[in-house]
Formats: sequence, C-alpha cells, structure tokens
Amino acid sequence: MNRFFLVLILVFAFGYQSIQAQNFSTHQVKKGESIEAIAKRYFISTADIYKLNPDARKELKPNTILIIPLSKASKPEEVSTTKELKGFKTHKTGRKETLYSLAKEYDIAEDEIKKYNTFLYANPLRKGDKLKIPVFKITEVVKKTESTKMYKVLSKEGKWRVAYKFGITVKELEDLNPDMGEALREGQMLKVPNIKTEEEKEVDEKYSYYKVLPKEGFYRLKLKLGIDQETLESLNPELKETGLKVGMVLKTPFSKVASSLEETAKKVDLTTEIKTYKNKHIALMLPFRLNRVDMDSSLGISDQISKDPYLDVSLDFHSGVLVAIDSLKALGISLKVDVYDTKYDANEVSTILNTNNFDDVDAVIGPLTPNTFNRAASELKKTNTPIISPIGENLNLYDNVFQAKPSNDLLKEKVINFVKSDSTVNNIIIVSDTKHATTASYILQHFSQAKQVRSRKDKNGKDQYYIMIEDIRGSLKPGKNVVFIETASEGLASNVSSILNSLIQSENKNTGRSKVDIVLVTTNFNSAFEGDEISNDHLSSLSFHYATISKPYNSEEANSFIKKYESMYNSTPNSRAVKGFDLTMDVVLRLVTSDDMYLSVNQSPLTKYVENKFAYKKKPFGGYYNDSVYLVKYHDLSIVEVE
Repeated sequence: MNRFFLVLILVFAFGYQSIQAQNFSTHQVKKGESIEAIAKRYFISTADIYKLNPDARKELKPNTILIIPLSKASKPEEVSTTKELKGFKTHKTGRKETLYSLAKEYDIAEDEIKKYNTFLYANPLRKGDKLKIPVFKITEVVKKTESTKMYKVLSKEGKWRVAYKFGITVKELEDLNPDMGEALREGQMLKVPNIKTEEEKEVDEKYSYYKVLPKEGFYRLKLKLGIDQETLESLNPELKETGLKVGMVLKTPFSKVASSLEETAKKVDLTTEIKTYKNKHIALMLPFRLNRVDMDSSLGISDQISKDPYLDVSLDFHSGVLVAIDSLKALGISLKVDVYDTKYDANEVSTILNTNNFDDVDAVIGPLTPNTFNRAASELKKTNTPIISPIGENLNLYDNVFQAKPSNDLLKEKVINFVKSDSTVNNIIIVSDTKHATTASYILQHFSQAKQVRSRKDKNGKDQYYIMIEDIRGSLKPGKNVVFIETASEGLASNVSSILNSLIQSENKNTGRSKVDIVLVTTNFNSAFEGDEISNDHLSSLSFHYATISKPYNSEEANSFIKKYESMYNSTPNSRAVKGFDLTMDVVLRLVTSDDMYLSVNQSPLTKYVENKFAYKKKPFGGYYNDSVYLVKYHDLSIVEVE
C-alpha cells in the first residue's frame, strides 16, 4: 500500500509539472461552488472543465483540485481576500502540539497566534498553555480583468490575419464583433482577446497559412497538404494543448497552394473616392507600327490592319482607352495623355524615353510586348515612374512595375484551392492527355489519393485524344466527384464531358442506387472548351468550373460602357477593348484617389470594372502583381461567378 501511495504521489508530481508546462492551472473547489460558477470565473466552458476532470460530472466535493485550461482568448479573475476579526476561541495546549500544528489546525499564520498571545514572543509553547485563537471573517474580493481590448486594423489585414495574431478562430473573432462586416477596413476598431503584446503572433510571409475546415483532422490535413501532425505542432505549439478546431488558422511550410485563406478584400468604388481634380499625366505605349501602313497601297487600310496582329491589338486596346478618357472627363478629372508608337522595337522605346520628358508623368501604360516593356520598365526605374503591364508574361518585376494580368500560376491556385476547400468532395479524378502530363502530376501532388485517367493511344504510342466510358466509370464513387480535365484538345474535352454527363445518376432507394454527382474543373481554360464540338448543356449539368482573369460582362452590368462604346465606334467591344477601358479607368482613378500608384495598393485593395478586377500585392523584392482572378462556372447555359 505504501509503495502504491508513493507511485501515486510521483505520478501527480510529474503530471502537475506537465500541466504547468502546457499552460494549465488548478482550482481548489470551495463549499457551495458549482461547475458553472467556476467556468464563468475562468472564462471557459463547463465542457472545458469536464474534458480534463471527468470525475467532476459525478460529484463536486469541497477541496477537490480541478485542472483549469487557461485560454489565450480570456483572462481569469484576480482574487484577493480580506480578514475581519470576529472573536476568539480558547485552546489549551496539549502534549506534542506546536505553533506550526496549531496554525495548520486553525488555518491561520503562526504570527497571528503570537500577536494575540504575546508571552509566546519570549517563551516557548508549553503543555497546558491557554491560548486565544483569533477567529476571522474572510471575504473574497474578485477583481474582474477585462477579457477583451480594442484593436485597430492595420493595412492589408483581413479576418484571418487578426484571428491568427490573437490566437483565436475566425468564427470567434466574428462572434466578438458581430457588426464587423464581410471585409475589414484599415483603421477599423475590433474587439480582440486581451493578451499581452508580446503574446501576439505576427504573420510571417515566408510561411503559408491554412484555415481548418469542418471535419478535418490531422490525417486529412496530411493527405490534403502533405504535412504531418508533428510538423504542424512544431509550427503551432498551441495544437498540443487545444487540438484542431474549426476555423483555427495554422502556420504551414510555404506552398503556393497550401493556403485556403484568401483575403476577402473590400471592393472600392473609386469614382466616389476622388480626392484631387488636379491635372494627371499618363503615357500610353503601344506597338501600332504605323510606319508599316501604306496609305497609298491598293490593299485597303482594314486589310492591312487585319494582316498585322500588333496593329490590330493596339487599335482595339486604344479604342477602350479612349472610352475611358471620355468617362474620366465626365467625372471632372483633368487628364493629359501622351500616346507613343513603340513599333514593337526595344530600341524605339529607348528613343521615346530619351527624346521626351517623362519627369512629370504619373504612370505609363504598356508597352504590350515583353521585350519592349522590360526595356521601358528598366529605364523608368531610375525615376521610380510606375509602369503598368497589360500582359503579364516573361516580365522583369522591378520595383516600379505593376503586372495587371494575373499569372497562370494564380489561376491554377484558384481552382486547386477551391477543390481543397470543399469538404463535401468524396472523390477526385484527373483526366489528361500526353501534352498535359506535367499538369496532371502537379495536381496529383496536392491530391495524392486522386485517380488518374489518361487519353488512349494507338499502337505506336501516339495520343488519340479520347477515353472510353469504362476508363472512368469504375473510378467514380457515390457522392460528390470532382473531375479535373487537362487538355487543349477540343475532341478530348467534348468526349470527356459527354461521357461524364451520361454517368451522373440520382438516388433511387427502391433499387438501392446511390447518387453520383460530378463536377468538372480545369486549371487551364482554353479554346478547347469553347469549340463547336462542346455541348454547353453538358458543361452546365457538370457545373464546369474554371478560373479566369476576366469575367464576361452582360448588358445590364456594363450598360453605360457598352452604349458609349457603340456610339463611338458602331460596334460591340471585344475583350481587348474592355481591357483597355478597365485598365485606364483603374490607373487614373488610383492616381486621383491616392497620392500615387504605390500608395493606392493599400488604400484601394480591390477594384472592379466591366470585366477585370485589380488587387495588387507587392513581392518582397520587386514590384506589384495582380492577385485577383475570378472563379466561374457554367450554370443554366450561362457563365456565373462563384462567390
């Protein structure tokens, strides 16, 4: 029995050390206390107490020691006591009694016994001494510590960043601030946990961040992110204490697609935010190559334009710019615009910059081709003049560069993160042809349990760009199936969408047939999905999803622009004209609503126009890139944005 008692003491001692290390405390139950009162005192739930003290469910005895988790989201009350002398008890000292034993017996200090029995200061305690033992009325004074404080939202901070900083979930932040809105504004005041400044966590851009979704445990996160529990706990030590919670923000090793977090930036209507009507000066550089147009040629001007792709693109883009200039003037904005023909020649760009004064130019739009743009950006870097690229491929992202076209990698990330964030997905299949095998492998890295289906080949190994129904039927599962299709072949896209459409089935309880839902997605939307062979009915029934840099407009959404364009040119604007309009509107409105383009990145986090939206982010060592794309899907034969 003695050995058992010793082991029990050792277990409690070591266990107590472990408890202290994990940010727990203890509470000695007082007579009349309830679990509810104790939970309220420490700003925790009764479930939190029962989890660590299961015996407390049966009976709560006085003097029981409870383990109390100290939540970072709240602070316990500070308790102090006051003593008031009520009277005395008489005690006759017995054999072997000491001041220490008497102090323990009456729960008072030895000095308090001496204070009311002054002879003990000079003499030792003897058997038979008659002592006056003070009786106190003890009053517990509870000083409540505020569990929250007010926090001012910083630039670029969204909900998940604030939640991560204060160690709570996004849902907990929303519960604390029911009127906070969908997107945060710089300077907005929020109620947050009252933790010490040194306990606040900072977002490190060298890492990615992931918001835990419903029903996600460590095993599912390992499959989804390729990160094991040990790594997650090393980066997020609080996991050892709390475990995974829905909405919790986790730090993870850096990955372009690891994060399910996308800041819901607040869309800003810059036409209502104009701060200055002072003249703004922009320059437009386009490869018109007008030196190649022969006005006296027997070949008509329109034929020459159609045979010169650079001239054709430049004229379309410029037509949209002119509509934007007209719209900006209607807003009262004074604007000077210089238009230069780069002739698709980097040396011509240098000549333009050397023979013209760009000192007072607020921003340059273009050139449209990579080599000419990089030359202009390099030379304008000396004066820190912002230069905006409508293209987005093979650019040197200098500090003064704004890449308006989102990258192809961002489009991939958008689709992959969309699939990752859907907790209802039961099965993933990847269909690809030989030319897109690398893309299929890339997707497989993020969905290691996905099944692969490859297009069939002939006996010589040449891709035939089709599959058979039996190639994919066996890979489907009851519930929601997501099928990636990666191809630029119209034939394969038509073949796969047709087969998948035939494999969708509804539930039939009488026959025991399970429901099979199929959602078709691609990381690379191209002309293969817009060809005559493709059935839009099939794409709609498969809810075909893809990411795109621009969302097709409808007549109601862009009525003003369309009317103005048609009145000026007697034709409907194409996507290049719309891009010219959207980009010019955005650049100039940023200039008149902020001190310059650079400051507008923080002050105007997200802007939307006819087809395009702009949300610039800065690279740690370099310029700015547009981090905003649309996720759309086919629905009832229309293309709609997925919110």
